[in-house]
Amino acid sequence: PTDRTTEIGQLISSYLVKEKNLEDHTIHLLFSANRWEHVPTMKEKLHQGITVVVDRYAFSGVAFTSAKENFCLDWCKQPDVGLPKPDLILFLQLRPEEAAERGNFGHERYETSSFQEKVLQSFYCLMEDKTLNWKTVDASKSIEDLHREIKSIAEETMQEVQNKPLGELWK
Repeated sequence: PTDRTTEIGQLISSYLVKEKNLEDHTIHLLFSANRWEHVPTMKEKLHQGITVVVDRYAFSGVAFTSAKENFCLDWCKQPDVGLPKPDLILFLQLRPEEAAERGNFGHERYETSSFQEKVLQSFYCLMEDKTLNWKTVDASKSIEDLHREIKSIAEETMQEVQNKPLGELWK
């Protein structure tokens, strides 16, 4: 997630709400730097046996930047190489039309239907990486059904990986 409390996070936040303009390479690297700020805490919690749940993580940053003109997936992945590798990546799939109907759509940068469609295509490319454990969940279900499904997948994954060492992303 973007931690908007750090200096980097505050800069990102002002960019997202359209108060500040930043060059596309710069904002991509700032998002990655914001993730790296959390690595020591994440590793500490993981070594203590605490399950860490992250909203978006590196895949979102890569998908969004690679959807822009003149960016390739490989360049976008590079700043995040070596981040802790997730044991599970849940992709909550929702038709762009349905997503646009939900509250606050369009208030932040990138919240346009045409751009979201490009982002979706980038996510599909990322999901082709069979070294990562992607699970797609239908997000149009009720909150209760969605919660039940996610809980079940997460518990199953936690059982499977409890004695596995921490891996590194895209290495």
